[in-house]
Amino acid sequence: MAKKEAIIKRVFILGMDGAGNFVQQAQTPFLDAFLPQGAYTYAAQAESPTISAECWGSVLHGVVPARHGLTNEIAATEPYPAESPYPSLFRLAREQLPQAKLASFTGWGPINDGIIERNAGVEKLSAPDAELVPELIRYLEANPDAALLFLQLDEPDGSGHRYGYGPDSLPYLQAISECDRLLGSVVDAIGRLGLLEDSLIILLTDHGGGGADKFSHGSEHEMDKNVFWGCVGPGIAPGELTAPVSIKDTAAVAARALGLQLPSGVDARIPEGLFGT
Repeated sequence: MAKKEAIIKRVFILGMDGAGNFVQQAQTPFLDAFLPQGAYTYAAQAESPTISAECWGSVLHGVVPARHGLTNEIAATEPYPAESPYPSLFRLAREQLPQAKLASFTGWGPINDGIIERNAGVEKLSAPDAELVPELIRYLEANPDAALLFLQLDEPDGSGHRYGYGPDSLPYLQAISECDRLLGSVVDAIGRLGLLEDSLIILLTDHGGGGADKFSHGSEHEMDKNVFWGCVGPGIAPGELTAPVSIKDTAAVAARALGLQLPSGVDARIPEGLFGT
């Protein structure tokens, strides 16, 4: 008898900004327990330059920064062009799943204003991390049939800029720990609502920091480039990934889970072995 295909009804992309792979040095009980239930790596690669708009743009659009053209300044001041050949996952979902409920909750407003298209019918909220997560949970309680939900927590990056990045910066590690707690509360809510078994949950960060500059990022240094990435859900083969993973691959993984067709020319690929093949 043929093996029954795993059913995925929704995708959650849950991220924190600027955490690199320093979750290994921070106190992160949620990630420590949850990531091994699926596939994960602490050696995924941020895109270059290792800056928020370039990297979150690659996560959500599935292409390298030279293709999506986003910078922090552009994302903060201009809407993402609706005619771009490299749409976000949200625009793809709206076009291919017209009735789907889509939502984005971000600590950094330019993601909602300039990285995700303004005409894609996405429920959006930008607010400080501590306010954002309760609002997300309230949204999910009212909309358990949401198909695609994105969360970006901003504070690790803020703490890195203020106090320095890396394993020797206690305030920075504490900010990562607080984000771990907040992510855990989101996944707890997903489980409480009975959605965990048929959801794909992708956990990641966009970049690290402290390589060329203790208080910044943007370089090719491994402290800026190396990031954590994990994926838990139906059909995902558990274990540490050994194949290369880029943050832009998030788009290919989410698209496969939702049955979306990606445009030709995208750079995102499904990491080898992720779905057990």
